[in-house]
Amino acid sequence: MKTLVTQGKRVLNLFMLFVLTSTLVQAQQLSLVNNESTLTVLGTSNIHDWHLEAESQTGTIKFKNLETCQIEALTLSIEAEGLVSGKKSMDKNTFKALNTEDHKSILFKLVEVKSITNKDAGVYSVNTQGDLTISGVKKRISLNFNISIDGSSVTLVGEKAIKMTDFNVDPPKALFGSITTGDALTIKFSTLFR
Repeated sequence: MKTLVTQGKRVLNLFMLFVLTSTLVQAQQLSLVNNESTLTVLGTSNIHDWHLEAESQTGTIKFKNLETCQIEALTLSIEAEGLVSGKKSMDKNTFKALNTEDHKSILFKLVEVKSITNKDAGVYSVNTQGDLTISGVKKRISLNFNISIDGSSVTLVGEKAIKMTDFNVDPPKALFGSITTGDALTIKFSTLFR
């Protein structure tokens, strides 16, 4: 009888190990690594081109199956006052345009993965749609990027062109309107999740 109970416990332990291992291989959620991720906003003005760097980002990506890049969820949050140029007056105008007193974060939330193309050796081209919220205005956008999977590290690399006015953001002006920024922006990102 003891042998039968011992064998039953072993079978149960092996079954539990199998279930836990297969769940870990299949579904996996990773967190954004801020100090190893970059997000740059590129813009123009009537004087010169400019850029902002994101100092503070958070987010998660969840896979149904990491090995085949089946994405279940993706969320990103950028601290609005963490978008800095290194020029105090420009940063002040940016924060005013983004109304950072009322809207502390810029958010992206995945809605749908349209397609995933395996480009070889753990690199995938991904076409998605998601909701981007800037200054309290939410818009559905398409967002395409490459994903590189290396063990338990995942890197998203891509860029997206948007217009400030699509999010009810007035392009900032300076020096009594003599310096005006263009409406079009390009957002470039390299985002590491682990």
